[in-house]
Amino acid sequence: MSVEFSKEGLNKVSEIIARYPQGKQKSALLPVLHLAQQEFGGWLDVPVMDYVATLLSIEPIEVYEVATFYSMYNLKPVGKYMFEVCQTGPCMLRGSDNIIDYIKEKLNIGVGETTADGMFTLKTVECLGACGYAPMMQLGKFFREHLTKEKVDSIIEECRANAASNN
Repeated sequence: MSVEFSKEGLNKVSEIIARYPQGKQKSALLPVLHLAQQEFGGWLDVPVMDYVATLLSIEPIEVYEVATFYSMYNLKPVGKYMFEVCQTGPCMLRGSDNIIDYIKEKLNIGVGETTADGMFTLKTVECLGACGYAPMMQLGKFFREHLTKEKVDSIIEECRANAASNN
């Protein structure tokens, strides 16, 4: 399998690299990984990470180190909707563990797993910076705050309705 950005993707990579001084193209790694994840199916497999390393003239291990460190990069396929539930202190004090357990039970998946229909993935993440709204999760570009079992049910139904209307 050959991995290659689309023409638009390659143009965007060039634009990102140009933001940094010559010889410092490694600085473009985070935004290029975001672009790669977006263009190659929502996750980064080894051939994609190797391709990014080649584009940036860095060693593949340098890409792996970054991709495995940050929770925003997915190293295996994920569902259409990813529930990224905060598990740090303030959210835990407000019941995030119970919310995580409820999502696991409701969707019949564990943390890091995706439902059989490919619809939902559950991830736990470190602080999302909205401690005053705990417990909370990120769903795509949006925060869902003050979570309760009822709110989780509503979010799941909303996602299913959105998926059905987009088919």
